Amino acid sequence: MSWIKVISFEEATGKLKRLYTKVTGPNNNVDNIMMVHGLRPHTMVGHMSLYKNVLHNSNNTLPKWFLETIGVYVSTLNNCDYCIKHHFRGLKRLLADDKKSNQLKRGIEKDDFSFLEKKYATALVYAKKLTLKASDVDEQDIISLRNIGFTDGEILEINQVISYFNYANRTVLGLGVHTDGDIIGLSPNDSDDEHNWNHQ
Repeated sequence: MSWIKVISFEEATGKLKRLYTKVTGPNNNVDNIMMVHGLRPHTMVGHMSLYKNVLHNSNNTLPKWFLETIGVYVSTLNNCDYCIKHHFRGLKRLLADDKKSNQLKRGIEKDDFSFLEKKYATALVYAKKLTLKASDVDEQDIISLRNIGFTDGEILEINQVISYFNYANRTVLGLGVHTDGDIIGLSPNDSDDEHNWNHQ
């Protein structure tokens, strides 16, 4: 599951058990990316709160399928197979359209978004630059996003999803987290309650 010690759901007690229970899916399954925080539960609180609010909050105005697309793309740029598997499955579920899902997957793999609305393709150019060459990002990149129709609030949403996935990818890659035992593609579905972390 990881290169560091992981405390299983069955072994957990006290605060950790309560946190695990809060993020469980079916059959008390806890994603490995959350269980890797077991030795420092307070970091799991930070991780899950960031994840829930950046990707699964009803105050976001961009479509959730596009936020997931950003996540899968950033994870692909970082070669993070764990996050690609989880979030592409979530993306497929959101779209409920295999043809569109597969088109997005091919586009991500080929780094070609010519089939997307130009607005979304421009956001993915920003995602790539922020992921691979963060120090090269400048105000013109933000102006380009604004000029193509994103509000500043939406630009913030895009930035936060990119930043979250870079954090999550490095958590996974840096600690050797893998998907064995995970139920792929579950996510918190109650976007109106930022404290509801239950995975379904």
